[in-house]
Amino acid sequence: MHKIFSFGFWNSIASLILRNRIAIIIIIGVATFLLSTQWKNMRFSHTEANLMPDDHEVNLSYNDFLDKFGEEGNLILLGIQDSELFTPEKFAAWNKLTDKLLTYPEVDQIISPSSLKELKKFEDPKRFEMVPALESKTPTEQELKDFEDKLFTALPFYENLVYSTHSNTIQSALYLNKDLVNTKARKIFVLEELNPLIEKFEAEHDIDVRVSGMPYIRTLNAQNIVDEIGLFIAAALLVTSFIFFLFFRSLRATLISMITVCIGVMWAFGVIGLLHYEITILTALIPPLIIVIGIPNCIFLINKYQQEIKKHGNQAKSLQRVITKVGNATLLTNVTTASGFATFILTDSQLLKEFGVVASINILAIFLLSLLIIPVIYSYLKPPKDRHLKHLNKKWIGGFVNWMENMVRHNRIAIYISSIVLLVLSIIGIYTIRISGSILEDMPQNTQFYKDIRFFEREFDGVMPLEILIDTKRPKGVLKLSTLKRINELEDFITEVPELSKPLSINRLVKYSKQAYYNGNPKYYQLPSSQERNFIMPYAKSLSSNEGIMQSYVDSTGQYARITTFMKDVGTEKMKEIENDLLPEIKKIFPEDRYEVSLTGKALLFQKGTNYLVKNLIISLGLAILLIAGLMAWMFRSFRMILISLVPNLLPLLVTAGVMGFLGVPIKPSTILVFSIAFGISVDDTIHFLAKYRQELKANDWKIKRSVYAALRETGVSMFYTSIVLFFGFSVFMISSFGGTVALGGLVSATLLFAMLANLLLLPSLLLSLERSIANKEVLKEPAMKILESEEDENEWDSIDKEN
Repeated sequence: MHKIFSFGFWNSIASLILRNRIAIIIIIGVATFLLSTQWKNMRFSHTEANLMPDDHEVNLSYNDFLDKFGEEGNLILLGIQDSELFTPEKFAAWNKLTDKLLTYPEVDQIISPSSLKELKKFEDPKRFEMVPALESKTPTEQELKDFEDKLFTALPFYENLVYSTHSNTIQSALYLNKDLVNTKARKIFVLEELNPLIEKFEAEHDIDVRVSGMPYIRTLNAQNIVDEIGLFIAAALLVTSFIFFLFFRSLRATLISMITVCIGVMWAFGVIGLLHYEITILTALIPPLIIVIGIPNCIFLINKYQQEIKKHGNQAKSLQRVITKVGNATLLTNVTTASGFATFILTDSQLLKEFGVVASINILAIFLLSLLIIPVIYSYLKPPKDRHLKHLNKKWIGGFVNWMENMVRHNRIAIYISSIVLLVLSIIGIYTIRISGSILEDMPQNTQFYKDIRFFEREFDGVMPLEILIDTKRPKGVLKLSTLKRINELEDFITEVPELSKPLSINRLVKYSKQAYYNGNPKYYQLPSSQERNFIMPYAKSLSSNEGIMQSYVDSTGQYARITTFMKDVGTEKMKEIENDLLPEIKKIFPEDRYEVSLTGKALLFQKGTNYLVKNLIISLGLAILLIAGLMAWMFRSFRMILISLVPNLLPLLVTAGVMGFLGVPIKPSTILVFSIAFGISVDDTIHFLAKYRQELKANDWKIKRSVYAALRETGVSMFYTSIVLFFGFSVFMISSFGGTVALGGLVSATLLFAMLANLLLLPSLLLSLERSIANKEVLKEPAMKILESEEDENEWDSIDKEN
């Protein structure tokens, strides 16, 4: 009954498609048009991707910080390492540039040598005021030289803020409007205003300007993602169409396949827009992914059509049989691949959920498009000529199949030994893998903005903010001398950490107040004593009106303070060490009964998010394995067959992990993604092989050897074709400028190649070696799903043909 239902169901589908060709073309056209109208809803994120749930304690802590002090990642840095900067011509030019930048609504304020202010003490009334450090608007060369000397020797307040202690490097700090920094306005300002202005300045004055800061890095990084989407799509189309043409030697077949996957790409963009998802580094991979996964569908369908034409020459019968015989197998393989991606939906990461939703929907969509478009287009074309069918008899393919059969027949021991050696080496390699949460590691390293990041790391000890939020639990608690001393003690500890920059806090202003009280003598740049504090307070009261300084590091109630330090890009492991060193010191300096102190900031947020994402990806891989094992159990009704089918698919994953360990490729979001993608795709080959094997067992009276070799010859060619397409298709990701995307492309390609060899060599070897335990009808019962055609189906077709 089930068999008749399966045959009848797909026969009905075939009839429905071929009898309603015009309606199907119209429906696909309308659906494509409607989805294209959703493209306008696609948007690119203007903030870093949130790798953790909103209710995660790390996110709650960060949001609490933002409530107190606002957006922390609003600083763009302009750096100059030029010995002639403090000459009248170049200094005037730099002054003009910063004045121009200050006119933009996106820029709130600029701290720059040309507009530097100095804290001065005044009597009558007693007060401190910030006055221009350089009084003349058109300073002479001597005045500039004196100003340079004063800046580097007498103004420690501006250390690492305006000048570097490592060299004579100068920087200007642009504070962007906090309301605009996470909007499209930031992108427009950086790409259309700031960069052209800097380029013009460099050309006119022969000064090399380095630009960095989180808003700048995020903008250029996002733009690189946008630029690469088109590159990936073009490269994927070019590579897969070229390989497809080499296999089929038919421009017509190649063009039909390209039309199919191009519509699939249009649908992918439409789904992203329909769901109002952002384009991230993950969702940007989906359109080329659809091309790479869609082409094997086209290969199976077109190859079967040509085989049928060669067999009997009847076009109508060939198209009917393509849908009926290949539809079920192609549906099943696409469902397993989509299931692998769908496991991401079950994770707690919004980034992964969105990727899983869009990928799984569009993998099923490309199956549907392939099943509808290819038979319908071919129905309007003349049957292929003999020259289009020559590829079906290629001798080199026969040689490859004979080599596989010979290996399985005569060298099974060598296959097992090789597999065990690979397994042992892989386990050794796995133990050397490290986890990386580096923000910079995956960024395009040949770009100028990446080189500028490294420049600021050398000169100013980092660009990624790490924040420490201090709650004194009482209003005005920050300005108590005991609190200031505790802050100072923690800052001294931070200064000793080589990966962290000299901190910024309210203490800088308090120390500067004492220096100003002693008429600017730099040796008094330190916290005042209790007695000195009483003398200084009458002068310092005037500073409370200077909200730009006070509100940056102390909230309006005086209860909360922040310490800002900038980190070098050190990666997850080193960041964890720094955190483990800081937390005990913080607890020692700030008693928990009197203070509440938390670590936060972009650097920590990314590190924690990376660990969280890696954990979720490992969970999703485990879910994918369980889900696909469940599908295999449902299909074959045999626990032993589940074990046999998982071995050749898990071994390539272990080998890839071992290779990562030996090559020093770390576990990070982009590389851990490899395993779920590769497993979901590689298991398709196993399904094809085992389905054909079960079929051959019935046809050959349960004779194992004959059935294994027949299945190997039958499925080997199509598995080789699809694996080659997948290998080169995923290899296009290696042209990316993002290190993570390069690793993803290379590792998935290598894993799928390992998986093909494992399914063509190890899987049949296992079936032959374990023939006694599996060669019976109890182990291989009638499957829950008919996957490939059998001789009985052929008889049914013959009877239908006679009736017609």
